[in-house]
Amino acid sequence: MKQASWPRIVAHADMDAFYAAAEQLDHPELRGRPVLVGPRSERGVVLTASYEARPYGVGSAMPIARARRLCPDAITVPPRFDRYEELSRTIMRVFGDFSPNVEALSLDEAFIDLSGAERIFGPPQRMGHRIREAVREATGLTASVGVSSTKYVAKAASSYRKPYGLTVVPPGEAKAWLAPQPVSRLFGAGPKTLPKLEALGLHTIGDVAACDPRELHRGLGSIGAHFAALANARDPRPVEGGRGSRSVGSDRTLLADVSTRAEILPHLRDSADRIGRRLRRKGCAARGVRVRLKTTRFELLTRQCLLGRATDVADVLYETAHRLLDAFGHPGPFRLVGMAAYDLAPAEAPEQLQLFDRLLQQEGPVRRLERTLEAQIERFGKGVVVSLIQI
Repeated sequence: MKQASWPRIVAHADMDAFYAAAEQLDHPELRGRPVLVGPRSERGVVLTASYEARPYGVGSAMPIARARRLCPDAITVPPRFDRYEELSRTIMRVFGDFSPNVEALSLDEAFIDLSGAERIFGPPQRMGHRIREAVREATGLTASVGVSSTKYVAKAASSYRKPYGLTVVPPGEAKAWLAPQPVSRLFGAGPKTLPKLEALGLHTIGDVAACDPRELHRGLGSIGAHFAALANARDPRPVEGGRGSRSVGSDRTLLADVSTRAEILPHLRDSADRIGRRLRRKGCAARGVRVRLKTTRFELLTRQCLLGRATDVADVLYETAHRLLDAFGHPGPFRLVGMAAYDLAPAEAPEQLQLFDRLLQQEGPVRRLERTLEAQIERFGKGVVVSLIQI
């Protein structure tokens, strides 16, 4: 195709059932069998279902108990985020071989700006094919790829022929390609918005494209203009390379409800340890800590605060989370306890030390201790070394 018909070339690559596929890759006995990645507790939710489980109606974010009823033969596997992050680093390096401008959306998907790369990788169809093959060669896993001239259409295209699909939508054909697809495929059209679209008689993306913008605004408010632009294949957003993750979290749905501080703290300790390890592996430090508690009525409560200085030390994260518990004021009981480190920065970014912050002043020795323990865990396995330090 002529370059004039492609003002930009944007690819969206999305791994196929990433967590489940990683488990099947590492455990051959799971291949060809329905796999659910999630807690073995009946109280948790499915993180990813393998393609063998999906014909039974099983999908991500579904309660584990329901998924097992729908697919009694499914094998439930607990998540191994360290392994998924290891694979993700390889995948992102592969994407980086095609363009210096890669915008990671999560561990398993990214936008890749391929504008002007035809002389290196060939036309858009060939580009998408080479990305899929490179990922498969590097990891043994499959990805689906969509290619178009905007981020929205490229992302919609990547999910069009999963798994291991490749869909190329030239810019001149994008509006017509979108038109017959349901309004649920519009970015931002969630459970609250879909009924409003249907109430306006809008069932396909083409219906939205043909609708009077004033009617969209009356029925939907400011998001109406956003939907009108997407439906007409307009999306000027650039690929923002180097964004990376905005937060690192660790949540756990519990086997038994908890209410007291003594019951909650061990789970926060475990989350802090996990997050600290993940931050160090990413080469990042966090400037903020967020604690999440979910009640037995499924009400999600959060409290957060900024630190005086970015950190990757689990003990600092834990002590901050410990203090945040005082801000909840809810008696419980809680079925989920979690933590996230947010506002990430490169670990070596210079920052002014807070002179009177005891935790941060002790950061250096504690970080060295944590890294020593981490090395022993990697060598001998989890459970061999346990950190009992409390600042």
